[in-house]
Parts: sequence; structure tokens; C-alpha cells
Amino acid sequence: MTTTAEYERLLREASLRVTRPRVAVLAAVYAHPHADTDSIIGYVRDDLGEVSHQAIYDVLRALTNAGLLRRIQPAHSVARYESRVGDNHHHIVCRSCGAVADVDCAVGGAPCLTASDDHGFRIDEAEVIYWGLCPNCLPTRSS
Repeated sequence: MTTTAEYERLLREASLRVTRPRVAVLAAVYAHPHADTDSIIGYVRDDLGEVSHQAIYDVLRALTNAGLLRRIQPAHSVARYESRVGDNHHHIVCRSCGAVADVDCAVGGAPCLTASDDHGFRIDEAEVIYWGLCPNCLPTRSS
């Protein structure tokens, strides 16, 4: 997704009005997966000039509610947003720097949706977060 016309099409298909802030937020999240709200505000302001925090929060909420963005919030972290929606992927988070990366389900379509005991729930999503150190934060090994 790289063009304004494509973002406008997504908004229309989701029955949302096309506005400059909505297009700018979509562009920011597509360009910067797993960005936090403050970063998104910075990217949008670089693009549009002064936009209020509340306007960006409102846009993020509307885009998330419409299914155009996904909000994730790993433990002890701020909320982050991504444009990869519609699948049941997971995340890996660096304990040191907080870097986040997508991880596909390990086997099959979505094996994590089969709980050992669903307690009568109809499960439609699972949130698995792997934790560790990213390659940049791993200690170097001296030989």
C-alpha cells in the first residue's frame, strides 16, 4: 500500500469518510509497522502540519474499529498499531530495545485458536507474544 488513492479506497470500502488525517495516519502506519501513538503523531505532523493529539487518537480508534488497523499492546508497553489485519499472526518483542516483529503461526492456518479447554467460548483470535533479545541487542560473543 503506497498511494493516496489506495488509502482512500480502503477508507471508502470501510464506509469511512476520506479525510486528510485519516489518509495520513494510514500512510504512517503502513510505512512504520508497530509504531506507537506518539510516533504516528510525529509522522502525521511532518505530513500535514499541526494536528491535535486528540484528532490522531480519534482517527486511530476509527481505523481500528473499522478493521483497517490493528492495535497491539505487549505487556509493559504502550499501544502500537499495524496495518497487517485479517490474519492471526503474532509478535516477537525485544526485552531490551522494544523492537517488535511479526511472527506467523507456527503450523497450519491458525493452530493457536484450538485451546485445550475453550470453557464454552467461541474463539476467533489468539494473541501470542514471544519475548527475547533482537539481533541488535544480543551480546557479542568473543571467540
